[in-house]
Amino acid sequence: MVLASLAAMNGTAHAFDVLRAEQDISATAAGSMVTVCQFDRMPGRPLRLAEAVERTLCNNPKTREAWAAVKAEAAGVGVARAAYLPTVSGNWQGMRENSVSNIEDHPALSSDIAATVRSASVNLNWMLFDFGGREAALKNANGLLEAARATQDATLQNFFASTAKDYYAVQAAMGELEAAHEVEQMTHRSMLAAQMRAVRGVAPVTDALQAQTQHEQAVFSLTKAESDAQTALGTLASDMNLDPGMPLEVPPVTEDARTDRTFSTSVEQLIRDVQITHPSVRAAQAQYEAALAKVSQTRAQGLPSISLVAKYSHNNQPQSLGLGLATYPATGHDAYVGVQVSIPLFEGFGRHYQIAQARAQAERQEDAFDDAKRQVALDVWSSYQTLTGATKNAENSANLLVIAQRSWEAARHRYDAGVGNILELMNTQAALANAKQRRVQALADWDNARVELASKLGRLRREGIE
Repeated sequence: MVLASLAAMNGTAHAFDVLRAEQDISATAAGSMVTVCQFDRMPGRPLRLAEAVERTLCNNPKTREAWAAVKAEAAGVGVARAAYLPTVSGNWQGMRENSVSNIEDHPALSSDIAATVRSASVNLNWMLFDFGGREAALKNANGLLEAARATQDATLQNFFASTAKDYYAVQAAMGELEAAHEVEQMTHRSMLAAQMRAVRGVAPVTDALQAQTQHEQAVFSLTKAESDAQTALGTLASDMNLDPGMPLEVPPVTEDARTDRTFSTSVEQLIRDVQITHPSVRAAQAQYEAALAKVSQTRAQGLPSISLVAKYSHNNQPQSLGLGLATYPATGHDAYVGVQVSIPLFEGFGRHYQIAQARAQAERQEDAFDDAKRQVALDVWSSYQTLTGATKNAENSANLLVIAQRSWEAARHRYDAGVGNILELMNTQAALANAKQRRVQALADWDNARVELASKLGRLRREGIE
């Protein structure tokens, strides 16, 4: 009963978080981005980007791993806070004692004792002063918790961006598949037209063979596009922790994207901001501060400590007045209250090296902090330039597609009228097919680039997901 009561008390303390160490932990692996992770077994049809991202943030093993790390560090904060409270331990012992003593030649002095002995004790230990060791330990735990939270934010940003990229890759693959279908149909019509002209003797047979060759190349490209689309769909399903073979329906790339948007903030200002606010920088800074606290904690552990100690014990050990005399039932108790001073006098120089190790770890974390700032600055610069180029190419691809479409239509009319040749028609067909693919890829690249920049800035949010 006693053990069960203690276990129940421990469970209650954890459930109610007595030391308030776990109160700020997110309810889901997706943090503040998705507060409730409830989904149908089958993804939506069509699957929207918002749902794909939410499923990934909630269900991907890596995001859950980062969430578990936060919970572990929060528990570490609870452990550090618990060090400020007294520890109380109880001990109960019950035993059946049988003691027989046979003294040769003096049977009157022999004894035969049979008794049930019970004893109980309570111990209290409360550290009152330790030269800042507990404070440093709490700072270290808080720093590690903050680092875990920032790492979780960075993980969510990375998987947000990765899922968005894979989603846009599916859209691009589906767009290229659609374009490949159109090109295959276009080359098939041209092949039939060339064959009819060759049969009527209007055009040489080489025209029909060239048109057939181009059509076979279009069939080859169509087959590859189908394979690429299935690969992209499997990757997106895996992001959401679904079976790669799960059937997904993703809408195609839309032409109404505002690719002419301009930037309101200079890249220099973006870099200055991200070196302060990005989750990876915050994680590195928190780890550095935790390492500094660890140095103080290690040093304080080698200094004296003062504790309040107390004990009360009670037993019913039978007592005897002397050898050969009968034993009588008895009870006894013992109690004390005092102050204990612990002074480490010599630790074999181990403390010196432990402090040196902690300092070296702090130096390493400081270098990691500087490297994190350097890396996010480079990431933002590269992503900014990529988005700038993608924005321009989105407009260029639209112009290219219009020109290629007009050129092919003109060549087709000329060929149908008998004034054009097969080479002109095939060249314009190839140019149109290339322009269609470039247009789809340019739109996908633009979507990827803007998501990548937002991710490197640490600004990806569920509200602006579309």
